Amino acid sequence: MGSSLLSVAEQLLKDLQRTYSETNQSRLRFVFGQCALQALDLVDQRSVTCVSSPSGRKAFQVLGGSGRLYTCFTSCHYCPCPAFSFSVLRRNESLMCKHLLAACLSQAMGLCQQEQVSDQQMTHILSGQTEAST
Repeated sequence: MGSSLLSVAEQLLKDLQRTYSETNQSRLRFVFGQCALQALDLVDQRSVTCVSSPSGRKAFQVLGGSGRLYTCFTSCHYCPCPAFSFSVLRRNESLMCKHLLAACLSQAMGLCQQEQVSDQQMTHILSGQTEAST
């Protein structure tokens, strides 16, 4: 009886997780469009790193599907990727690109990788001169 009850409990938890995930994904997709699924994929792949320095500055580095690392700023709602420039800024079709949304989602879900860098390294990251060692 114990093993059958355990399998029922496991199935129930899987059903709850699937329902929760499907509900949240559909809500995210309603608000953020197609990039919601792409952003969730980046979160699932643990592609987001919160880089912080002793002075308190922080930025989010997101490893895109192409292998390029984008430094995103959630505080000012900015990503340097072409999709952000085109879809968000130029055409006003989206609220965020997938990189910025992934940074926001991973932060909200507590799934960001964390990396501490020196203030000098952070200055280079923020100026676009270098990347953190992710």
